[in-house]
Amino acid sequence: MNKVWLITGANSGFGRAFAEAAVGAGDVVVAAARRTGSLDDLVAAHPGQVEAVALDVTDTAAIDRVVADVAERHGRIDVLVNNAGRTHVGSVEETGDDELRSLFDVHVFGPAALTRAVLPHMRARRSGAIVQLSSVGGQLSFAGFGGYSATKFALEGLSEALADEVRPLGIKVLIVEPGAFRTSLFGNHSASTSEIADYADTVGATRTMVESGDGTQAGDPAKAAAAVLAALDAAETPLRLALGDDSIDAIGAHLEQVRGDLATWEKVGRDTKIA
Repeated sequence: MNKVWLITGANSGFGRAFAEAAVGAGDVVVAAARRTGSLDDLVAAHPGQVEAVALDVTDTAAIDRVVADVAERHGRIDVLVNNAGRTHVGSVEETGDDELRSLFDVHVFGPAALTRAVLPHMRARRSGAIVQLSSVGGQLSFAGFGGYSATKFALEGLSEALADEVRPLGIKVLIVEPGAFRTSLFGNHSASTSEIADYADTVGATRTMVESGDGTQAGDPAKAAAAVLAALDAAETPLRLALGDDSIDAIGAHLEQVRGDLATWEKVGRDTKIA
């Protein structure tokens, strides 16, 4: 039986690539975006296989309504892809509460609400998959990406617990950790405006990378989508899927750093028990 996908942020980048890959596999795609006009060409190219729905993932009331409507019309939701997102550049000191809360709304509270909305349908059928678009920034962070990475760390923590909870119910959870792919992420970023001169050498370098890197990223979104479909179809779907040389290398180096700190300070850490 062909699957029914609900994909947020389906109008561009990874979302568009996931939609096209799912259609290529013969599945049905409910493509969600804030403005459905940006999906007209996708719908026109795949009549009967792709439908567009208006959804702002920060509108939790709309999330419940959209999920209920999709489940009623199609009878099920087999795959939820929490893809909608954006990046932000700013030091921790420069990033205000409103900017931070806005990022959490998009990357954590929106996906959490969508997950809660689809789970009753998946639990009833004892099948389904939830794909969480994280980032290499969900495993490590560096100057300028504190706010962005904070949301992705939170999404990964939520998803790791979720996977433990729903695995016995036949539901898969896949956390996707891309590096730099040729999407609109860099071209559509926000930045803290209250720049502090002391961070020019650290955060400034990240700003320059983001502002100059759009269109030069090495990653191919279509190949990323193919990798995600392969992981979902595998007999043993991994919890995490790192995509791109930069992501794999950076996460590997980060794990070595964590392992090194753990080993160096192991005795001190173990000596903290009550005698």
